[in-house]
Amino acid sequence: MAKYKKYLTYEEALKKLEHYCAYQDRCHSEVRSKLLDLGIYGDELERVITDLIDNDFLNEQRFAESYARGKHRMKKWGRYKITSHLKFKKVSAYCIKKGLQQIDEEEYIEMLEVILSKRLGDNPSFAEVGKAAKFAISKGYESPLVWETIKSLKQGSES
Repeated sequence: MAKYKKYLTYEEALKKLEHYCAYQDRCHSEVRSKLLDLGIYGDELERVITDLIDNDFLNEQRFAESYARGKHRMKKWGRYKITSHLKFKKVSAYCIKKGLQQIDEEEYIEMLEVILSKRLGDNPSFAEVGKAAKFAISKGYESPLVWETIKSLKQGSES
């Protein structure tokens, strides 16, 4: 027996998406995708999104800020990786910039130092230094900053 999608009224869709957005900050593309999955299209979809924005359930700048803070602190991502993931979610350049401003510069460098020092050890070989740098760059840290940090860590261990 085939299961048919139940048609949601505007009010039901709005209530469902209010819960969806209240649980965790969402970006516009996630909400649009969720509405399409629920079978809400066209003017009704736009109306739900507009009401979510008006009632502050949906705020892309707030999403970008919490996303950047969370990915940096929890997953130890660098700015490049955070930026590319936000771009993939179709977040505006302005919101991405605001989100990245949430990352404290000192905390950012400390995190990079922790990542690199775990990989480098006491007397790293040339290959180990390369692997550590490649790993940090793959986490989204800027290449010049990675090499500068490696240099300062190596100088600190020599003295």
